[in-house]
Amino acid sequence: MTIDTPTQARITPTPPRVGWRGWAALAVLMLPVLLVSVDNTVLSFALPAIALDLAPTSAQQLWIIDAYPLVLAGLLVTMGSLGDRFGRRRMLLTGAVGFAAVSVLAAFAPTAGWLIVARAAMGVFGAMLMPSTLSLLRSIFPDRDQRRLAIAVWAAGFSAGAALGPVVGGVLLEHFAWGSVFLLSVPVLVPLLVFAPFLVPESRDPAPGRIDLASIALSMAAMVPIVFAIKEAAVHGFGPTVVLLAVAGLGFGVLFVRRQNRLAVPMLDMSLFARGAFTGALLVNLLSVIALVGFLFFVAQHLQLVAGLSPLQAGLALVPGLAAMIAAGLAVVPLGRRVAPRALVPAGLAVSALAYLVVASTAHGAPMWVLVVAFVALGLGIGAAETVSNELVLSSAPPEKAGAASAVSETAYELGAVLGTAVLGGILTALYRANLVLPADVPATAAAAARETLAGAMHAADGLDAATGAALATAAAEAFDSGVGVTALIGAGLVVIAGVVAATTLGGFRTASAREH
Repeated sequence: MTIDTPTQARITPTPPRVGWRGWAALAVLMLPVLLVSVDNTVLSFALPAIALDLAPTSAQQLWIIDAYPLVLAGLLVTMGSLGDRFGRRRMLLTGAVGFAAVSVLAAFAPTAGWLIVARAAMGVFGAMLMPSTLSLLRSIFPDRDQRRLAIAVWAAGFSAGAALGPVVGGVLLEHFAWGSVFLLSVPVLVPLLVFAPFLVPESRDPAPGRIDLASIALSMAAMVPIVFAIKEAAVHGFGPTVVLLAVAGLGFGVLFVRRQNRLAVPMLDMSLFARGAFTGALLVNLLSVIALVGFLFFVAQHLQLVAGLSPLQAGLALVPGLAAMIAAGLAVVPLGRRVAPRALVPAGLAVSALAYLVVASTAHGAPMWVLVVAFVALGLGIGAAETVSNELVLSSAPPEKAGAASAVSETAYELGAVLGTAVLGGILTALYRANLVLPADVPATAAAAARETLAGAMHAADGLDAATGAALATAAAEAFDSGVGVTALIGAGLVVIAGVVAATTLGGFRTASAREH
């Protein structure tokens, strides 16, 4: 019998490097990533048109945006587990077919309630798409260096989608009805359905855990009441309903954690969260996305409803910031070989916090170029932070936990998108209502519409005589911008907290360390 020496034990075969077929598969897998990211930003630009057509209440308006990412975030871990069992490519293709079909239903929604239900269904199929993409990348790119670059491209895809959302949405809204932003998914997903069966290999866990319906139910039961509580507090203030919802959500969350710790093969391995870098990177990702989506929520409305830009013009005004986000996400990969994450991420987030402070100090009557420059700075910091945090989530988890780690990372992103709208958007809505001083001669119907949303106020102002309409529009704009100032300060605070978390938890090892992951 031959006994391996320590030197021999460390010798492992060099993983093969992929050729054009692997990179072509990456291009195909980027389609659903781009689509899901586009959906998180394009709807903010379509919201004024939807508000005028379907006349949603302020709560419904928030749910039109939030129903999709809430369901998506709640089901990501579940769908990742199902993909491990039944095949990740199969789950990807199933999600693509369903997402495209439901998007068509959303495009022709006759009521706000219909649209909310369709958005929730889109979240179900979107959850089938996202975990599959990152898990498939790990099987397509066995070589560590190629895989690292592929993951960086995957992370940049979220920013690229955010950049395309306002521009493509602006073009569509300039020439077509708001439903066209949902029909966009059809031409994006058709190439995926055509090429994925030929370019993307099937991949599954050879020993998957059982499907645990109780864990699925508990995860959703934990998330939904908490987000409901946030929305209720934002729209109606704190009260017994908010407390009951929050307590219920936290209670189900505790039950979910206890069940995972008891199961031999849990749906989500809670021991991952005991790793400081893993949990810290998740928190950085979560807080960064909250700040980003919250900024997009109010800046999209300001540019269109206060500054008077068309949807296309508003989208183009944000392109420099979103392009900066993409560039920062890719540039941080080589930079991470020389600078430790605990220094690199806080430095980037400091730039983002400064951008929020600039917006807060110039909220009243700020020229458009100030918002454009501020968003460039915001994009630089958050683009770098998201790329590093996503890479650290994967590298800090053991290889056998990679699927769960990627699903959790995506859950943090989507939950951040929910909370960005629910928290910052809800606070902005409450401040708008509190600061709105209506002119004395505004009719009751117009006053009621103005108190609901900024879009309702501007639409009501168009139906009044010139003097009264101008007074109402001015009052609404001032109330909205005063809320933006406070909301921007809160956004700056979130980014600062993310920077502190990064400095204290991400450790000193570099993102491009030599160790395999």
